[in-house]
Amino acid sequence: MSLLLPHAIATYFAISNGGDIASVQRCFTTDAIVKDEGKTHHGHTAIAAWQRAAQAAFDYSVEPLEMHSEGERVIVTSKVVGNFPGSPVTLRHAFGLVGDKINTLEIV
Repeated sequence: MSLLLPHAIATYFAISNGGDIASVQRCFTTDAIVKDEGKTHHGHTAIAAWQRAAQAAFDYSVEPLEMHSEGERVIVTSKVVGNFPGSPVTLRHAFGLVGDKINTLEIV
């Protein structure tokens, strides 16, 4: 299924699927916060390091399945398949956008 995602969110999923990690600067605000697996990553450097670590630890792909809004947030449900324990999993990505960039992301 192909979704019409906001540009910043589409760029985030491209990075997650092995795209250029330097693109973090194009899709996240400078003060962005990402919460994933009980950890918080703040700012471009930390977010890029989090992406690098995930890509180094596992081979995986992320497929956005559906999108909807909850108040100020854009919620994307995705299927993640890879060589990690419990694969495949369905994850919920809650994005907060400021202008055309991601300011917050919580993955559960």
